[in-house]
Amino acid sequence: MKGAHEVVAAFWAAAEARDWVALGALVTDDVLYQGPQTREQVRGRDAYLRFNAEGFRSDWHLRVQQIVGEGSQAASWIEMNDEGETYPGLCFFDLADDGRIARITDFWPEPYDLPASREHLVERY
Repeated sequence: MKGAHEVVAAFWAAAEARDWVALGALVTDDVLYQGPQTREQVRGRDAYLRFNAEGFRSDWHLRVQQIVGEGSQAASWIEMNDEGETYPGLCFFDLADDGRIARITDFWPEPYDLPASREHLVERY
């Protein structure tokens, strides 16, 4: 059985390739996807695959920045490029006993302006 890091790396590789068969093999039949910022929830493999295949129609691309995984949990930081804009994504994964992904919690933070009170304390990049 693969570890959490390897499963999540395979998940993002399948997503980038739009290989929905490979992605489907990595999630449980009753996988639960949640997007807390938009309060989206998708239950089940078929619904989750449809959500990905039909829900994002632009020519987006993903680049994995970091994956941290141990035991049955993993977290990833990705960057999605969509029509020239880059968005950071943080995603948390819970794996079932068989090593497939049972729960996905996805965050897409929006950038915001630096508060004036911290300008003298930081270097912008």
